[in-house]
Amino acid sequence: MKKISLKIGLFFFIAVCILETISMFFLHNNIIHSRVHDELSALLTRGNNHREILEASYHPETIKHIALMESQTDTQVILTDLKGNISMSSNKVTPEMKQIIRLTPKYIPHEGMILEDDWQHESYIATISPVNVNHAKYGYVYMFQTTQKLKDLISGLNRHFMLAGLLSLLFMFIMIFFLTRFVTQPLIQMNEATKRISKGDFSVSLPKLGSDELGELGESIRVLATDLELLKNERNEFLASISHELRTPLTYIKGYAEIARRSETMEDDRNHYLDIILEESTKLAKLVKELFHLARMDENNFSIEKQSVHLYPYFLSIYNKILPAFRDRQIELTYDCTVNLYAELDPIRFEQVILNLLDNARKYSEPTSKVRFVVREVERKIVISIEDNGKGIPAEDMPRIFERFYRVDKSRTRALGGSGLGLSIVKELVEAHGGTIEVSSILGKGTMFEIKL
Repeated sequence: MKKISLKIGLFFFIAVCILETISMFFLHNNIIHSRVHDELSALLTRGNNHREILEASYHPETIKHIALMESQTDTQVILTDLKGNISMSSNKVTPEMKQIIRLTPKYIPHEGMILEDDWQHESYIATISPVNVNHAKYGYVYMFQTTQKLKDLISGLNRHFMLAGLLSLLFMFIMIFFLTRFVTQPLIQMNEATKRISKGDFSVSLPKLGSDELGELGESIRVLATDLELLKNERNEFLASISHELRTPLTYIKGYAEIARRSETMEDDRNHYLDIILEESTKLAKLVKELFHLARMDENNFSIEKQSVHLYPYFLSIYNKILPAFRDRQIELTYDCTVNLYAELDPIRFEQVILNLLDNARKYSEPTSKVRFVVREVERKIVISIEDNGKGIPAEDMPRIFERFYRVDKSRTRALGGSGLGLSIVKELVEAHGGTIEVSSILGKGTMFEIKL
């Protein structure tokens, strides 16, 4: 988890650094540009003010007053004639100033203009304002300001930006630390939980991680652990049940085969023993076949080939097929089906469902009792019910009757002896057809299975 914590932290660090760098760059440039623009505008405005005073009163005293006033400031004013000859200066004129004056363009608007704005490489920034006396151009007012003031200002601004950047980085490190801890701590817990699950320990408990994606993942892991534990228990029960179901007929087969091989065994007894061996072999083959069906269903390798089936003749053929078995036990089997009913189903697979349910009703019904096989349409659904007057199912067994190898009759007698897989297969086949199966029962009065398609 340290790797993912490092990756998340590095990702956030790079993302925030890029964002902060871009923001700082544009903010820094905008502030500098704005500050330089303000200084140049102020310098031009100051020159225009002097120009207006001179145009109002072009007099030596006025010129002297302007020079005296500017000598006490950080700017410098120079007054020249039209040929560039200096007639007044508030301070000493430097070669750099003279160079700027020599580069004065021919056309200068009355509102003045900026002559030099390169504060990074030049010693001065400068503006020029033309002086008109009696509607004729008389000279120029030059305003100069050393760029050192701007450089100091920008240098101070850079220091503030540097400090702000360092503080932002520190704050960002702290935020990323807590953020990665907040994100990765649940992942660490989930990683430990999955490691325990992989070792077969399904008793994992994760704290409530919220309702976000991490919380949903934690809940999924908890549900997975519960399901795996249930699956493990079911697998153990399944293996134990298979072991028992296989051992019982094999024990019969082996025991009676050994007796039948003895030379002193009477012919009638030997035939009886061989009948038992044949019966148990048949049960064993049926069990293996049912296990094969369940395995195919579990692997989703089980296909249902539906077709439109006229239900009345379809169920009538099943009824006629199983009716002799009911008559042998003197049980009355009635069949009632609406004539014009059709359904989409797999005839072969669904016959297995009906035969299984009818056979269960026959096994657990007493002689002279009655079993009803009814097919009808209710609220645009096909409802198939098989009801008997047999032993019924205890209430505590009802929730588990569709579980594999679960049998209400725990005696596992050879007379009734099913494998406990029949109802499990029935449920899976009904659901494969998109239907549902429900059971209701009263102990000692009978049971009814109801399928809805």
